[in-house]
Amino acid sequence: MTRTTATFDRIVTFVVAAALIVVGLLAIIWRLDRLLALPAQLSTAPAIPIMQSDWWPFALAALGILLALLAVRWLWAHISTSGVREVNLPGTSREGHLSIDVKAAASAAADALAQTPGVRHASGKAVRQRGQLVVDLRATIDSDAELREVADSADRVSSELAQVLERPDIYCRVRVGVSPRSGGRRLS
Repeated sequence: MTRTTATFDRIVTFVVAAALIVVGLLAIIWRLDRLLALPAQLSTAPAIPIMQSDWWPFALAALGILLALLAVRWLWAHISTSGVREVNLPGTSREGHLSIDVKAAASAAADALAQTPGVRHASGKAVRQRGQLVVDLRATIDSDAELREVADSADRVSSELAQVLERPDIYCRVRVGVSPRSGGRRLS
């Protein structure tokens, strides 16, 4: 989910919550007869001529279609992935287009990290988080793995990945977890 979508969600949630609180308070106040300006009964007579006009069904249909399109757009914003496939390399201009498959580069970096003794499995992907491109490497290690060796390998792989991508705005994050099937010991 992008930052814009998250901000929009928070604003809409706040507005809907505030409206529901106000309507609820007004209903309580009205029921307790605390507001003298509100009538005891409501009449729908002014709305009857509008609902009987010829354009009313078309207006409702148009409103329904608009709300359906907004709902589909809102859902799409929440299920769209933040994964990145390609990035432009330095030297890209109007005359030519240089790009690299950053997903394949992240996968190759994960494969290199997986060659480290004590690493059971490693995977990699490129994502966009808060407007920043991040290569996210995840490694699962044995509980008796040499942490210094794993850390050195993660540093080396991250450095090599930065050299391959030649983009200073791409960051590499390495997450290391301990395999639950390695004897039950935990690393501290």
